[in-house]
Amino acid sequence: MFEVHVLASGSDGNCAIIQFEDEAVMIDAGISCKKTIELMEKEGVDRKVLKALLITHEHTDHIGGAGPVSRKFDIPVMCNRATFENSDIGNVAYAEIKTMGSFCVGSMNITPLPTSHNAVEPNAFFVEAGGRSVLVATDTGKLTFQVEHALKQADVAVIESNYDKKMLANGPYPLYLKNLIASDMGHLSNTDCAGAIKRTMRENRQIFLAHLSKTNNEPDLARDTVSELTGIKRLCIDCLEFPGDTRTIRVRG
Repeated sequence: MFEVHVLASGSDGNCAIIQFEDEAVMIDAGISCKKTIELMEKEGVDRKVLKALLITHEHTDHIGGAGPVSRKFDIPVMCNRATFENSDIGNVAYAEIKTMGSFCVGSMNITPLPTSHNAVEPNAFFVEAGGRSVLVATDTGKLTFQVEHALKQADVAVIESNYDKKMLANGPYPLYLKNLIASDMGHLSNTDCAGAIKRTMRENRQIFLAHLSKTNNEPDLARDTVSELTGIKRLCIDCLEFPGDTRTIRVRG
């Protein structure tokens, strides 16, 4: 059975754990090591199952706790060379991976996919095991061909729904930042996320909306927008609701 534990998701920090049986990988460590441990305990994740820390890109909300987490759990940091060289995470065990180069951690086959974001070489991750698959794709201004192809196959899709277009346009951010967020090198809006889900419609796929902006989005608004535009029942679309909220998504083989 796959378990996807979303410990944090948003501009204040991102961290998820994908577990298959008794092995797991962490994707990003953008919160403190102490907070990570607290939230793992809350979700019932045994630290002994962690085998690696995968990094999507070098922004602080994704690597803020990476060094301490890697050292505390004695697990390697895995990311492409460009990302590692632009991440100041101190002395850690490092295992280089390559975009579109599949690798295995235990029974899980993992493929880093290219995303479109203002980072040196950002990745999404597609994880397969036991005939099931999970896609974690955030921090992308558009869906690349490779990510959209993975979205079509995924049993669980943790996909970015960062902002509401009206809230961003009318919000407090300076114009240059608004333009960056709305660009192909920024983030996915609620409507763009819904469009991607609708184009790749798959029966029984579990949808989790990730990386919601606390300034330019609201959980209810994101879920309502995606539900309305895709025809998926609102109750079948999940996201974190408040600071400190966590979620575990389970899918059986």
